Amino acid sequence: MNIVSRIARILLGLLFLVFGLNGFLHFIPMGPLPPGAGGQFIGALGESHFMAVVFALELIPAVLLLMNRYVPLALTLLAPVIVNIVLFHALMAPAGLPPGAIATFLWILAAYNYRSVFTGLLQHRVQA
Repeated sequence: MNIVSRIARILLGLLFLVFGLNGFLHFIPMGPLPPGAGGQFIGALGESHFMAVVFALELIPAVLLLMNRYVPLALTLLAPVIVNIVLFHALMAPAGLPPGAIATFLWILAAYNYRSVFTGLLQHRVQA
């Protein structure tokens, strides 16, 4: 499982490195905005420059994953980004759901090797 987790970590890092850089450098052409609420939502995020923060939150953990440094922190930073990708596509633009599912699967495989780091977050009660 260690090799699978390592491959998933590298693929996840590459995925978010490419799309995080694309947010700043625009080397992958973007198609038309989805119709309805999805297009309005992306338009509002773009107009408010909120996406710059999202792209930075994709890019920084991607570099950490590829360098194999602070991997639990990188996975923690990517988790809400992946949740938002999946929720956006599940609720507003279902055609883009498969890439979000792939990112989720890679995240789970990469995080499996670091599960002992996250067990403290799942305790019912913690002594102060």
